[in-house]
Amino acid sequence: MKKIALILLISIYNLNSSAVYQHEEHYNPIKDGPYIFYVNDSLKAKMVENSVLTEYHITAENYPEIKTAVNLSCGYKDLLDVFSQKANYSQNYNDVDSLIAISDVHGQFRKYTDILQANGVIDKDLNWKFGKGHLVFLGDAFDRGDRVTELLWHLFSLEKQAEKAGGMVHVLLGNHENMVLSGDLRYMNEKYKRVEGLINTRYSDLYSENSVLGKWLRNQPVIISINDILFVHAGISIDMVRLKLTAKQANKLLSGKIIGKELAPDNKNKKVELLAGENGPIWYRGFFEDSTFSENRTDSILDFYGSKHIIVGHTTFKNIQVLYNTKIIGIDAGIGYDQPGKVFIYKKGNFYSGSITGERTKL
Repeated sequence: MKKIALILLISIYNLNSSAVYQHEEHYNPIKDGPYIFYVNDSLKAKMVENSVLTEYHITAENYPEIKTAVNLSCGYKDLLDVFSQKANYSQNYNDVDSLIAISDVHGQFRKYTDILQANGVIDKDLNWKFGKGHLVFLGDAFDRGDRVTELLWHLFSLEKQAEKAGGMVHVLLGNHENMVLSGDLRYMNEKYKRVEGLINTRYSDLYSENSVLGKWLRNQPVIISINDILFVHAGISIDMVRLKLTAKQANKLLSGKIIGKELAPDNKNKKVELLAGENGPIWYRGFFEDSTFSENRTDSILDFYGSKHIIVGHTTFKNIQVLYNTKIIGIDAGIGYDQPGKVFIYKKGNFYSGSITGERTKL
């Protein structure tokens, strides 16, 4: 810790911006971060420790000590590479033997790590142990819970670890990612309101395009395909089929026109309007809440996208929901509402529900 003190360039307890918090923070100190930004060709970080804001530069030389101090498990190059990477709009993967999907964690970091550890994705040190398997995070890391930052950094680092092992981590965007990146903070946990005051920065700006996590999130897709399974946060409406919106087109339009952006009120692009609205892939609940939805409509959607199954989150139940003989599977089992939750497991063509104890139940 003495060494880390030497590399800190600025340590500020901002009395002007956080005076309203001082009495409260004395009894309930805040820890959050790091928030890392690319500024003037260098990396700068902001961290709150015991309700004190610390800002520092990150270099290749001091990163090993900083990495330990702030509990990151990714490399220095991983942070920089985010700003040169481009979004992949067409994500189709085949011949995947093992897969686990989880959805709507909403800042419940401990429940997320407990259930992934119980089902063999990570070890006791929270590192990747799933080999060549694939993990799909089906959106909604943000809001409600108070450990969003830890959750995002873990997914970011786990993505790199999985790649080295021959596996993959897929992070899909949900409606709450879009809300936060676009400045809609109505469901933000109280902790992050206090963080805003301590850092003197609006929460959505902590995930701006010049931040590591903000840039990384903006490069993530909304729809992917693995084997014969389509993965999307909320669902695929028949309106998307009628407009002949492919997964690639949807990902590209969402990335370029919708995610992290304020939609123009006079927008006349029907595809953009659909994708951003209640029948778009980050908001649609029709699979479970539209009484006119049918298996025939499901078949039309699956035929258009060349898939046999659709896995979704967004609509919360106590257990994994199966419709039309596994053509549609809803996996939001309430982790974000402090329930034990479930994960979806695919193994050699079979579908299972995985519990917090590691017990598997065939779907």
